[in-house]
Amino acid sequence: MSSQSLHLFPPFRAEHIGSLKRPKILLDQRVAFDKKECTPQELRAVEDQSIQKIVDVQRQAGIKTLTDGEFRRHMFFDGVFDNLEGMTLVPDAPASLFKMYVPDVAGFQVRDFKGADTWICTGKLRRTKPFYVDQFNGLKQFVKPEEVPHIKMTICAPEWFHLRHGEHAYNTEIYKNDADYFADIAKAYREEIADLYAAGCRNIQIDDPLLAYFCAESMLKGMKEEGVDSEALLDTYIKAYNDFLPARPKDMTIGLHLCRGNFKDGRHFSEGGYDRIAVKLFNEIDVDCYYLEYDTARAGTFEPLQFLPPHKSAVLGVISSKLSQLEDISSLKKRIDEAAETMTRGQWKRTKEEALNQLSISPQCGFASHSEGNVISDEVMAKKLKLVSETAKQIWTDA
Repeated sequence: MSSQSLHLFPPFRAEHIGSLKRPKILLDQRVAFDKKECTPQELRAVEDQSIQKIVDVQRQAGIKTLTDGEFRRHMFFDGVFDNLEGMTLVPDAPASLFKMYVPDVAGFQVRDFKGADTWICTGKLRRTKPFYVDQFNGLKQFVKPEEVPHIKMTICAPEWFHLRHGEHAYNTEIYKNDADYFADIAKAYREEIADLYAAGCRNIQIDDPLLAYFCAESMLKGMKEEGVDSEALLDTYIKAYNDFLPARPKDMTIGLHLCRGNFKDGRHFSEGGYDRIAVKLFNEIDVDCYYLEYDTARAGTFEPLQFLPPHKSAVLGVISSKLSQLEDISSLKKRIDEAAETMTRGQWKRTKEEALNQLSISPQCGFASHSEGNVISDEVMAKKLKLVSETAKQIWTDA
């Protein structure tokens, strides 16, 4: 159960979102594995070697939060639905199975969509094996005992395939309605969180660009045209979260990451500030912190932060993980100051110092949400991470 006190450390003042650039040796070995040209053990050895090195990159940059870079995954959302009994893989799914108002689906349609692999629910959903526990334990071997609480596991959002497939998301002979469908998903998440906690995990980040899509005029318009009540659907997703989040132990921090797409070549999928969802996002979803995209104008202004209650924190993604150009520290400090000043004008009547205490800094998204990663070099990625740390130290005395 979450408490009404501010959760910090984690998140730390200098954060990163989770995924990091995969080295060529790992990408090549993954291709070989997919072609059945190497064994699972040989792939695992290269994964371990690559993860050990990326942990050192994070340490050297001054980043206290440690991840495995998502090096054991193809995509950031891997882990839950591909391991959940009752889900069925649909290879080269036709466009008719997708909701074209979803911004990333629409984006791929523009790029001559010819089908993609996806998952739909065809049976009773059961968690018969862990989703991320093995990845947590695989990273734990490369960190010091005192760093284990700093490990952050990034996990998939519970509504991932529901939004993109709508009425096609599940077999109505198995689940009569969304409430029944999400009840079993919530049960699976409660079980996974309990097992992660037992393994030593104290820090979870749920990756959910879909919630940010509810800020996109294009999706809201498309939903209205198809007779979908966007507000009711958002409420359904909030309830899905709150059916499993309160069960977490008090000393576990769970954060929610929202961005607007992070595909190769620097592509994003939606635009629109958090204004449309801010009240519900910050006050109804029972998480401790929010990792928010704020590197470009497409994310809107800091005004929605006025609705952030005093017991929650926000990690502001003011540094780009897409562009190679390094941001200026003075400009970054000015933006954080602007965000804190904006927060003082909200209903909570907090001081600027109190507002700053609720903030941290990070890149706006991961560096490799997909296998290939963003078009920046490993060297630039390391410099960006160090920039996060150096900026934090100039703003907060506890960085």
